[in-house]
Amino acid sequence: MENIGNHIDLGGSGGDRLQRPVIRCKGLEFSYETGDFRLAVPHLEIPPGQRVALVGPSGCGKTTLIHLFAGILKAKKGELDVGGVALSKYSDRDLQDFRIVRLGLIFQQFELLQYLNAFENILLPYRLNPVLELGEEQRERARDLMEEVGLSDKMARYPKELSQGERQRVAVCRALITAPSLLLCDEPTANLDPANRDRILDILFAYCQNQNASLLMVTHDHEILNRFDQTLDIRSFLPKKPVSP
Repeated sequence: MENIGNHIDLGGSGGDRLQRPVIRCKGLEFSYETGDFRLAVPHLEIPPGQRVALVGPSGCGKTTLIHLFAGILKAKKGELDVGGVALSKYSDRDLQDFRIVRLGLIFQQFELLQYLNAFENILLPYRLNPVLELGEEQRERARDLMEEVGLSDKMARYPKELSQGERQRVAVCRALITAPSLLLCDEPTANLDPANRDRILDILFAYCQNQNASLLMVTHDHEILNRFDQTLDIRSFLPKKPVSP
């Protein structure tokens, strides 16, 4: 792939990707302009192929950390390298291109476009970035993904015509369509019944194994933690509260 924007290499060297951590941060600090929320990650490395669960109470910063790793939010201090890209060096436009091409993102609110049907929503990344070429191979992959998640009969339905769980599964398909090296998922199974939850996990884990891709997934479901290689508790990145005398 060509370089675009401020010359982020959106293709990258395959051999290099197999060696370097997919996420590396050092001395990372973040805070919002208002409020007293603080997040600090002294050191973290996630190697290729790792499946990592991010856990912790609601409101403690799990989504914030995912957004930092995706370049949606910018750290106040420290180093953050995702897929070989030092995120602090690039503009918002470059980082948007980087997300579309190199990351698979699943948001809590799904972020589906209401005027596109399910099939078109899955193929949306190919409409947003000229680096990605949309052809029959990509359309066939979208059809295969929809069949895997049990939505092959709902390709033409619009988001408002789908249940919460069905919209969640469309978002999962869209995250996988570009064959990303890193999946950043914010509770992708939260709206699913146990059978569909396990089905989606099987698809995500099989994808990571086949593509040597990494997965960082926010979850409150402690029943599934034994399926991950590692569990991170967001509370380890929060300031320690003083102990009352």
